[in-house]
Amino acid sequence: MSSDSPAIVITGGAQRLGRAVALALNEDGYNVIVTYRTDRPELAQLREQGIETLHANFSDHESIYALCDKLNREHDQLRAIIHNASEWLSEQTENDYGEMLERMLTVHVAAPYLINQHCGDLLQRYGEHNGQSDIIHLTDFVAGTGSAKHIAYAASKAALENLTLSFATKLAPRVKVNSIAPALLMFNSEDGPEYREKSLKKSLLRIAPGESEGVEAVRYLLHSRFLTGKIIALDGGRHLARAS
Repeated sequence: MSSDSPAIVITGGAQRLGRAVALALNEDGYNVIVTYRTDRPELAQLREQGIETLHANFSDHESIYALCDKLNREHDQLRAIIHNASEWLSEQTENDYGEMLERMLTVHVAAPYLINQHCGDLLQRYGEHNGQSDIIHLTDFVAGTGSAKHIAYAASKAALENLTLSFATKLAPRVKVNSIAPALLMFNSEDGPEYREKSLKKSLLRIAPGESEGVEAVRYLLHSRFLTGKIIALDGGRHLARAS
């Protein structure tokens, strides 16, 4: 990828939706940079495609600051920052609730907040010369409903949705800030048939559409010129199925 191509940062881009978005935007001609916490075999494919990979641990503030410093040293501007890095911890499996809550808030709230604050000028500079740039927060369906099994996780994703509103106001008109809130897009390989059947019945459309649904939502936000401060729900009508 040419160094002159617009640069997009995707946090947590080593697997699943983040990886799919990275590959798609690389094909679209962007200079894609992904962060990862754990080195995985899937990263080799990203590197072969010319995608830059940066190690960052978003549960640690110093690692977050180090990433911001690196981006500011090496880039004059950024086309977009896509906050996909996430961790899914449950009160059913964790015993130290205080530590778990702190970790969820650091990964899902502090990291996007600090990156947006410290790299906002890079986005503003792109917007000044090219019209608009973007911040996209990947949240979750449960941010709007709560979750008895993932209380801290749901609360932290709700806080991330609130950051969308604040940064949309702060960074306008040159930077658009939106969220994508998926429900079930894809299953894990270890998910059994009973679990899959039960999960699909939670939405009206009763499908798991796959990672491409999230990829196209990201593309839509990048191409839109008139959408900011919004939460796009990719839930297959799940909010209505819960009410029925």
